[in-house]
Amino acid sequence: MQRHLISAADLTRDDAVLILDTAEEMARVADRPIKKLPTLRGRTIVNLFFEDSTRTRISFEAAEKRLSADVINFSAKGSSVSKGESLKDTAQTLEAMGVDAVVIRHGASGAPYRLANSGWIDAAVINAGDGTHQHPTQALLDAFTMRRRLIGRDAGLGQDLSGKRITVVGDVLHSRVARSNVDLLHTLGAEVTLVAPPTLVPVGVDSWPCAVSYDLDSTLPKSDAVMMLRVQRERMNAAFFPTEREYSRRYGLDGDRMARLPEHAIVMHPGPMVRGMEITAEVADSGRCTAVEQVANGVSIRMAVLYLLLGGNEPAVTHSRTEEK
Repeated sequence: MQRHLISAADLTRDDAVLILDTAEEMARVADRPIKKLPTLRGRTIVNLFFEDSTRTRISFEAAEKRLSADVINFSAKGSSVSKGESLKDTAQTLEAMGVDAVVIRHGASGAPYRLANSGWIDAAVINAGDGTHQHPTQALLDAFTMRRRLIGRDAGLGQDLSGKRITVVGDVLHSRVARSNVDLLHTLGAEVTLVAPPTLVPVGVDSWPCAVSYDLDSTLPKSDAVMMLRVQRERMNAAFFPTEREYSRRYGLDGDRMARLPEHAIVMHPGPMVRGMEITAEVADSGRCTAVEQVANGVSIRMAVLYLLLGGNEPAVTHSRTEEK
């Protein structure tokens, strides 16, 4: 493992599988009456969020506290950032406080990389989403969910996703989730197909390690997992499709389309879901939809990442459990 986690593209297959396997051990902690490990006791982690977030922020905070770390939550709103303070000055303030890790979400693509490589702060940096660039822990929790559902909880240990066919549908242009998933799933051996309106496919997608299609219906019968993306209106400054109804008709997932999937296939969504547009309530509430599982799995994945960056390079719980036997 490297010192920072900035991009899913930085992970090797062995790094990714180590994180997934460690997350399986961390998930066992959630089944205990007391959901705590002393692993990061005495370490200080700051959650530095310049953009709004619910799932990611709470997930990281839960992971940090389950590992017994001291947690500082920083929100740009109501802080000196709103008075014009720069990222550099904020980082140097945190450095003066002696933090061990910074979990950063920022609207500017590249901000976590800048923080990690600037020399402003001597701490591990974890990217919790930067602009339209990367969201590596989301890709990891998605891969973790796929491996559990498509291979099995115990059978998947040590395994990657070789041969699995993953379809990612929707607003690829503005989606850091799509970029991160394409990078990580390719590393793990999966075959990825992006499906989107031509206006929501990024320039340069030809260089990505995936296929591109504009026809959702033709890709569904051969998909092991379908990941629906949220249409990110807050990042749009133009009309990328005629109407919501037209988008939903061509690229939304409803019950009829879900029925075209193989029986074992799952439906995924990183959240928040816009019901009725990219996904219907019938699909979102079905047993094939893993949206709630993804949230739970996110805590386990983030515990694994924090442990491996700050604690050690071996699975966290396995050895102690073996010794007890």
